Amino acid sequence: MTLEDLSAYDFHNHTPYDYNNTPWFIYDCTITLDHDYRRIALFLMSLFTFMVGLVENVLVVWVNWRRRHTASGVLFCVINVSLSDLMIVAISPFFMLEFTMDKVWIWGRFLCRVTHLVFMLNFYSSSFFLALMTLERYLALARPSAQPLFPRDRRRRWLLCAGVWLLSLVLALIENAHVDLVEWDEPGCYLMPEYNYTGWFVGITLIALIFQFLGPSIIIITCNVLIARAVRSAPDVQGRRDVWLVHVYSLVFVLTWLPYHFVFFLLMVEDLHPHLFSCNTVEVLYFSYDIVQCLSFLHCVANPILYNFLSKSFRTNLINSVVQYLPPPEAQANANANTADGTTGTKAGNQRKLSNASTSQSDAGS
Repeated sequence: MTLEDLSAYDFHNHTPYDYNNTPWFIYDCTITLDHDYRRIALFLMSLFTFMVGLVENVLVVWVNWRRRHTASGVLFCVINVSLSDLMIVAISPFFMLEFTMDKVWIWGRFLCRVTHLVFMLNFYSSSFFLALMTLERYLALARPSAQPLFPRDRRRRWLLCAGVWLLSLVLALIENAHVDLVEWDEPGCYLMPEYNYTGWFVGITLIALIFQFLGPSIIIITCNVLIARAVRSAPDVQGRRDVWLVHVYSLVFVLTWLPYHFVFFLLMVEDLHPHLFSCNTVEVLYFSYDIVQCLSFLHCVANPILYNFLSKSFRTNLINSVVQYLPPPEAQANANANTADGTTGTKAGNQRKLSNASTSQSDAGS
C-alpha cells in the first residue's frame, strides 16, 4: 500500500492536504524506494518459508503425533504449535502471489477472508502455545511435584487445548470481520470497515500488541530466564549450551515478532496524528509493512528447529520412525534361511519388540 493509494481513497478518514488544498506528499516526499526488488525479496522469502516450513512441520507432527498419548504437556504444546504453523505454511502460496503482483488479489472474496482468518488464527495460537509450553517447562523444572499446567487426564487436556484455540479464533474474528475484497483499479484484500477506520485500526493493533506479543513475551522471557538460572546451577549441565539455548528461545520469538508490531504501532500513531511523521518516514513504514509481515512467517521455520530438531530425543524418535519403514538390509540375504529355519522369524520378532521397547523408554524419558 503506497501513499498514493492512501491519498486517493482517503483510507484513514483524514485528508492529507495543506491549506492550499495541495497534497502534502507531492512536494514533501524525497525518498525513492525500489518496489520491484521488494517484490522479488518477498517472493523468495515466502518460497523459502513454504518449502522449508512445510517439510519441517510435517516431520514434527508425524514424529510427535505417534507419542501424543504421553503425559508430557510440553510435547502436547509442541504438536499444537506445529499444527498452527502448518496452517500458515499451507496458505503462504496465496501471499506469495499477492506479494509478486503488488497487492493484487485474484482468488476471490471467499479466499480473501479465509486466508486472512487462517493467518490471524496462527498469529495468536502459535504465541499462546509457545507461552504455555515455556511455562510448563518451568513448572516441571522448578516444581516437579506440583500439578502440571496441562493435566494428565486426556479429556481435561483436550478441553484446555480447545479453549486456547477458541480464544485465538475469537481474537482473529475481531479483525477478520472487516476484511474484504476491495475493487479499485485492481482487486485487493484489505481491512476495510464501513465506519471509523482509525478506531478499528487502533483497536486491533492494541489487541494484537497485548495478546500476541507483550503477554506471551513476558511469560516466555521470564520463564526462560528462570529456567536458565536453574539449568546453570544443575550439577549435570554440560557446558554452556543448555544455558544459552534457553535464551535463544526468547530471542527468536522477539526478533520474529518485534519488527511486525513496531511497524504496526508506528502506523497506528500515524493514523492518530497524521502529520507527526515526515512523508519519507510514512513511505518507509508502508514500504516495510509487507516485509515485516513476511519476516514474521519465519517463525514457522524457526520453531521446529528450536523445539524439535535440536532435541536429541526428537532426533532419536525421528530416526526410529524412518527406520521402521525401511526394509532391513539383511532381509533379502536371509530370505531362504528364514524359510528353512522358523526360529529366525521368532528372533526377528524379538528384536522388533526390543526396538519398540527402547523407543517407548525414550518417549517416557523425553
